Amino acid sequence: MTSSIREWLNLLVRWFHVFAGIMWVGQTYYFTWLDGQFSRLEKIAAVDGMPPAVWMVHSGGFYAVGKQKSLAVVPAQVHWFRWEALMTWLSGIVLLFLIYYFSSGLIDPDVANISQGRGIAIGLGVLVAGWLIYDFAARSPLGKSAAAFAVFSLIAIAAISWGLLHVLSGRAAYIHVGAMLGTIMTLNVWMRILPAQRKMIAAAAAGAKFDASLGAQAKLRSKHNTFMAVPVVFLMLSNHYPVATYGNTYAWEVLVTLVLAGWAAAMLIRRT
Repeated sequence: MTSSIREWLNLLVRWFHVFAGIMWVGQTYYFTWLDGQFSRLEKIAAVDGMPPAVWMVHSGGFYAVGKQKSLAVVPAQVHWFRWEALMTWLSGIVLLFLIYYFSSGLIDPDVANISQGRGIAIGLGVLVAGWLIYDFAARSPLGKSAAAFAVFSLIAIAAISWGLLHVLSGRAAYIHVGAMLGTIMTLNVWMRILPAQRKMIAAAAAGAKFDASLGAQAKLRSKHNTFMAVPVVFLMLSNHYPVATYGNTYAWEVLVTLVLAGWAAAMLIRRT
């Protein structure tokens, strides 16, 4: 593959990746915001008895959105939001292979004298292990406490960041932490949120009572995704600022600080 073709391919995949990410993160925060609005309105409705609705104005019209507890249409008429996550992840993996696995950006001999193959195995292993550790923790009693889970997550991210910065190039280490978080977010959608939603729709269509914990788990994973989204974007941008981020003497401390800043930004956005 010539350098010109590689550059065009990199550009087109990156363009697709960013646009898909905009759609995914945008709808994630939109529904998170809606959920927050309904939580507030439901408390008011409990007092005045009025059905809660969120009123909005956009593109020359007024929109009233209501939250339903039963399915009033056939399942085929229910709109799903799932492809944005998959397309963002798939294009990101393609970029990971193009920029790091099929080039010399993965390994830095000054950091660790390992082969390209071993570096790829470490990178892909982090994506798999990151999901397994996160998913186990989220389903354990630890996942029931937001504060405890946040502390555990921060310690885990710090440990993984420190470890990667000692085996991969600084730039690759940062990107792999971001790719790990992006993989967790995508698997949250496809392996935890969507299956729960399918069961809810099937039960509603059959007129049966569905397990309320399904909705609670899907909501929790969606909440986690909103807190991972901003750090992922920060880590994507980090490769343009080597002095401040991965090339810094305190590279892993900077990474952890970026994650904390992302969590703070997510919390602010969720409450706005």
